[in-house]
This record gives sequence, C-alpha cells and structure tokens, in this order.
Amino acid sequence: MSDRAAENAGTLVSRLARHLNRKLSDVISILLNHKSVGSIGAVAGFAIAFVFAWKVLRPSQRRPRPKRRSNPAANGRSGGDVAGSDSSDLDVIRSPRQVAQGDIMRRKLGGCRKVTCQLIGVILEEKSPEELQTHVTVRESVAKVLFDLTKHCDLYLMETVLDNETEERVLSALESAGIFRPGGVMKEKVLFCSTEIGRTSFVRQLESDLHIDTNLEIISQLSRFIGRQLYISAMEEGQIAPNIFTSTSLEHFFS
Repeated sequence: MSDRAAENAGTLVSRLARHLNRKLSDVISILLNHKSVGSIGAVAGFAIAFVFAWKVLRPSQRRPRPKRRSNPAANGRSGGDVAGSDSSDLDVIRSPRQVAQGDIMRRKLGGCRKVTCQLIGVILEEKSPEELQTHVTVRESVAKVLFDLTKHCDLYLMETVLDNETEERVLSALESAGIFRPGGVMKEKVLFCSTEIGRTSFVRQLESDLHIDTNLEIISQLSRFIGRQLYISAMEEGQIAPNIFTSTSLEHFFS
C-alpha cells in the first residue's frame, strides 16, 4: 500500500516538473526575442530558477533495497558444516561431563596451585617401599585423574625408596601407564628420598599448597606449614581438621 502511494506521488511530481519545464521554455523564448540588458538579466534569473526547481521537483531515484537473507551460520553451524569440518575443530568441543569434572576439580583444589602427592597407596597399588623392590603396579583408575590435575595445578609426585633400582622400576611403570604423556606429569617432577623425613622436607621446600599422603604422622607434621592436606585412608571420609580432608582414594576425592 505504501509503495503504491509513493509511486503515485512520484508520477505527480514528474508531471508537474514537465509542465513547469514547458512554461519556462516559453517564457525564455519570448525574452530572447528582446535583446536588452534587462531581458538578458531576466533570462539568467529564469535559468537559475529553472535549474533549482528541476532539482527540487524531479522524482527521486529509489533503488530497490536488497532483501536480507537469513544466515544460518550466524547462529551456529549446520549439520553439513559439522560433518565436513576438520577433526581438530571437534577436539576442542568439550562434553558437559568434561566441563562438570573440571568444575569439581577446581572446587576440590580450593585455589591450590602447587600439589605434592605420595606414590605408594595413592598412585601405586603397593603399600610399602619393600614391595616396590619386587614389583610396581600403577592404579588404572588414577591415570586420568593425574592428567586432569596437571591442567589445574603444578603437580609433583614423591616416594621413599630403598635403592636406585627401585627408582628406575617406578619410573618405568609410570611411563608404561601413560603418566608422562604430553600434557601430563613431567618425569622430572617425580622425586625420591630414602626416609619419610625426606618426603616431609620435599613438601616444605616446594612450598606446596596441597599435600596428599597415606601417612597420618606426616600429615600432622605438615599441618602447621601446608594450607590443605588430603589423607588417603580406609577410614570414613570427612574432615579431621580445618585443613585436613580424608578420602579412600585420590580418584574418589576428585569425583
């Protein structure tokens, strides 16, 4: 409706402009027959008036505005785009479960940026340094937890061993389990000592924010220096001190 009215108005203006053009042409032709100075000035005046009137009254050239097309890619990819995209693009898409797991880990860490963790009874199935002299077994369920931990903190692993051969045996087992894969724990951050006191010294020298251990005596000694501690034990889970938490396993605490 509005387009039709605009078209009629444009037609009317065009007719008026043509009529004015004819009238001005007649007037100019009459004046040109009189060669006086006044007539020449009048011709110039009429010419200026004619040009001004023509510019004002000429119908405007309205260009059709292109229709805007909806772009489905503006709000997200179509099914075909996702199917044809490179696999590397899909790797960055995290599932809701991965996002939730990261949130849980950050909450349990409580802002701790440097974490130290004992190997025996936490990462390894063995319960004593003597057992490590014959075999070393990495807990299968703990490998992914360690990998996720390294995304949120600076992680150090440590253990008391009785000889150099045991050190090599432990490192070999950790490597075979994929603990040292890219983005995981750095091999240089696995530390060994010959006494339990040595492990306590490691933790204090590193200025750890969170220490994880199976020895309650070490946990108690470090409670004065370490902000948060996790005691891995078969006892009921909970909190035995303002800065000491308990859990049956590392993976259960961060689940």
